[in-house]
Amino acid sequence: MAPIGLFYGSTNGHTAAVARQIKQMLDDRYAAPGGEVVELFDLAEFYLADAAEFAYLILGVPTWNVGQLQRDWEAAIDELDELDLTGVRAALFGLGDQLGYPDTFGDALFFVADRLRSRGAELVGQWPTAGYSFSGSWAEEGGQFLGLMLDEDNQPELTAGRLSAWLVQVAAAFDLA
Repeated sequence: MAPIGLFYGSTNGHTAAVARQIKQMLDDRYAAPGGEVVELFDLAEFYLADAAEFAYLILGVPTWNVGQLQRDWEAAIDELDELDLTGVRAALFGLGDQLGYPDTFGDALFFVADRLRSRGAELVGQWPTAGYSFSGSWAEEGGQFLGLMLDEDNQPELTAGRLSAWLVQVAAAFDLA
């Protein structure tokens, strides 16, 4: 089994595409030849309860409409309440539309982060809010997002650079580097 479980929900395919990029980047850099360090779980097909098997988690959480959880996350989030995640390190990435929904940009990240913390997980991979244009987000704490925020609608050209920089930080927090 890979040491990192990457769980994501995706409606239009953007979060799934980013999840595959993360897997590819981490596997290419840190896996033994022919091996893997990341195992992917699409919440439409797997139970979130499988997250309890991993010491390291990456969770992909898109925000829909006005600060809402994506439908796969909405259906699965209560499964977190049954897990003991004490000692687990979790990194979050989210997708949102900062211009279309500036008052609720990335809010869904907060809902998942809050549940993770309540179950004992340690959040890693916070990301600066500089370079974004939004007026409110529950996913912001102390001038940082609770995880990496991506905006494929308005800033797709920044995704690769943000993802690379964030994964260096996450790899160090996961003791890969």
